[in-house]
Amino acid sequence: MTGCVSGLLRKDSAHFMTQNSFTRGKCQALWLGWFAAVSLASLPAADSGSSVLVIYNSRVPESKEVAEYYAQKRGVPASQVLGLDLPATEAMTRSEYLEQLQNPLLKNLEANKLFVFAPAPNPGSEPLRKVIGARVRYAALCYGVPTKILRDTNLVEAGAEKLPSELRRNEAAVDSQLACLPLTDQKLMWAGPMINPFYGTTNANLLHPTNGILLVTRLDGPSAAIAKALVDKALQAETNGLWGRAYFDARGMTNGEYKVGDDMIRSTAVASANHGFDTVVDNAPATFAPGFPMSQIAFYAGWYDGAVSGPFTRPKVEFMPGAFAYHLHSYSASTLRTPDQYWVGPLLQKGATATMGCVDEPYLGFTPDILVFFLRFVSLRFSYGEAAYAAQNCLSWQTTVVPEF
Repeated sequence: MTGCVSGLLRKDSAHFMTQNSFTRGKCQALWLGWFAAVSLASLPAADSGSSVLVIYNSRVPESKEVAEYYAQKRGVPASQVLGLDLPATEAMTRSEYLEQLQNPLLKNLEANKLFVFAPAPNPGSEPLRKVIGARVRYAALCYGVPTKILRDTNLVEAGAEKLPSELRRNEAAVDSQLACLPLTDQKLMWAGPMINPFYGTTNANLLHPTNGILLVTRLDGPSAAIAKALVDKALQAETNGLWGRAYFDARGMTNGEYKVGDDMIRSTAVASANHGFDTVVDNAPATFAPGFPMSQIAFYAGWYDGAVSGPFTRPKVEFMPGAFAYHLHSYSASTLRTPDQYWVGPLLQKGATATMGCVDEPYLGFTPDILVFFLRFVSLRFSYGEAAYAAQNCLSWQTTVVPEF
């Protein structure tokens, strides 16, 4: 399938605004008492480096370089920088994921007392272990670590036949699958998405392995140099503030099942303007034209081109340090390591500091909620990783998150 084709729409759409001042014209700039781009005083600071486990691919020399660079800049203990023997490709099989990534990682966490387990009663079967203590909240996957787990057509799981036919699939983003690591002993089903109980949370402290979630993000992109630069740009924004303009590319939809995507983007634009950002919204069916004068970009969200387009194809794009850019499309992160395919790689290539995307078809109802992300990140001062996971209504699915800060 091409695009976010789905009848599986969000059921929690009451918070989306369906009418607002953005619906009158193709493109409007909103000024709320400001005559220039505004600034957040600073980005929310990242957690202490002691709360992060950094993972690199020992088969890819550049992967270790990125890991060591990040660890040095963020103060991650050397004992929490882990090299694993992984495939050098972006895709890995389910058996490779289990044998080369998940199982060695879990063993390392337990051996170094980064995760502390205790048995928990489970009526009807043997006791399951539960994470009762954790010294890390984040796992930062570095350039060279695979991004997606391939579909296993030979896997037969009890209960999978009860899922809608569209969801009887077991491929997933490595990030999203690994986020469920604290629940490994519960033998979760691979097929379909798992509901994220922390979707929309306003308490960032709940996003913790003792509650069943590991915040898995990555330092990645078309090159190792770009991955390392993400660290510098994040630190710069944390020190000097994120400032600039916000651009939102809706499609002007007033009905139909895809309207939920437009509502989400337009509502985020309302929130952006209410927070004082010079906010530009395009309501035309097409995306921003290549010649549209984007400048000082702090936030961008749009949809629904399959390949990078518009102003982002120009030789230079003025992303500010710390800028978040997101294009909603089913395959936006099908590859992260090419500078001109899909969206995530090109946005990072052009200078965005943070983004999200899907490695395979998620269906519209299971894509990140950009409004929830924006409000957690800007209003509640969540870290980027915290806001990204609060914005996902499911895990063990298709979303990848770049980077952690």
